[in-house]
Amino acid sequence: MDAKTYDMGKIDIAWCPGCGDFGILKLLKTALSELDIAPEQLVMVSGIGQAAKIPQYMRCHYFNGLHGRALPSATAIKAANPHLTVIAESGDGDMYGEGGNHFIHCIRRNPNITNIVHDNQVYGLTKGQASPTTMRGFKTPVQVNGVVLEPFNPLAVAIALDASFVARVFVKDAEKSIEVIKQAIQHPGYALVDIFQPCVTFNRINTYQWYTDNTYWVEDHDPGDRNAAFARATETERLPLGIFYVNPNKTPFEQTQPAYKDDNRPLWQRTPDSKRISNLVRSLVKSI
Repeated sequence: MDAKTYDMGKIDIAWCPGCGDFGILKLLKTALSELDIAPEQLVMVSGIGQAAKIPQYMRCHYFNGLHGRALPSATAIKAANPHLTVIAESGDGDMYGEGGNHFIHCIRRNPNITNIVHDNQVYGLTKGQASPTTMRGFKTPVQVNGVVLEPFNPLAVAIALDASFVARVFVKDAEKSIEVIKQAIQHPGYALVDIFQPCVTFNRINTYQWYTDNTYWVEDHDPGDRNAAFARATETERLPLGIFYVNPNKTPFEQTQPAYKDDNRPLWQRTPDSKRISNLVRSLVKSI
């Protein structure tokens, strides 16, 4: 399947020239095409922000939710139709800030979804205030004296919670990043892929060159070793890239649901039991 399968034709794309989001859009299209996933079998789910616009620029099903609410929506979509490929994607602010609590509990549930996070270490849509992953000392129009908080470490948090797939890539390293994204999509369970991508307008520190100079791809690393993965995730001198941790032994959330115990048909293919629904509604009314 060609990556152009997901093209929307001539549309207005509201990103700044040089924005890393263009690269991520290309990575996703290429990975999906190489996996031969048809647009009608794909659902993209996002929240609010520049990153969250990606589903609007792809030919597929998509759902734009509230700020920080992509993961619960994606979990519900996958539970209602496990046959779909579901990708939740948004920025570091949307996923780790407004969506931080959902991020934690989505890891605990382990739905079979892929979580793509555009990590540019700043809020781009709302004019450059610090995000959860912004480095200490970074000055913004809001944090005029520089950020004083310790940056949120999504990889360390995910590994500590035993997320079943944890990875980080850099958008400029296209070939390696595509392979990681493909493995994440194929993984049977929750898969986090944090993608470093520059914000060329509001973050003049973490540039393409900065990421090139301050990251490296891990080698001779066993992703089954959780302790080693956590140690990698907490490195700060140079930031590692690659697949940090994989736990193939966790059951996806939707497979634990009673609705699929004796019937693997997605919910939309089933005929509703009107009598049971009516009895449930009446019981709820009586309890008020």
